[in-house]
Amino acid sequence: MPRELDDVDRGVLYLLQREARNTTAQEIADTVGVSPSTIRNRIDRLESDGIIRGYHPEIDYEAASLPLRILFVCTAPATERSELAEAVLAVKGVIDLREMMTGRRNIHVEVVGTSTTDITRITDAIHDLGLQIESSELIRQRRMQPFNHFHYRTDEDDSAAADRS
Repeated sequence: MPRELDDVDRGVLYLLQREARNTTAQEIADTVGVSPSTIRNRIDRLESDGIIRGYHPEIDYEAASLPLRILFVCTAPATERSELAEAVLAVKGVIDLREMMTGRRNIHVEVVGTSTTDITRITDAIHDLGLQIESSELIRQRRMQPFNHFHYRTDEDDSAAADRS
């Protein structure tokens, strides 16, 4: 069941999205204006409520000798979409999968590989599962940022925004 987030929760979520690995409870507390124990309690609650579901490294696949990163946009029958999505996750090389609500182009699969042989194997496996590949795109770069709905900005964010103007 969704719950309302207050300013402390929003600050915690925003700051963890920016840099979870190198941000301490003390630093979050200093920024948000509460004690470090409050921050630790809030993080525990956000985790137990399922709002924070994990902490994941951002991997430079090219630097890890996986230079090909492809996005496949696929179509699955709506009644089989979730089942097929689970099956695709078992294909070696799949790193991300998104189920869409639309009737067509309703599964987006991101894969990595070392060669066209890898990509061909993955393509064949996706087809063999019964998905129709609508398009495939070579990904050059992925950029992410904290979700700004949390309406929490630091002085550093304001300075960066001013520099871009």
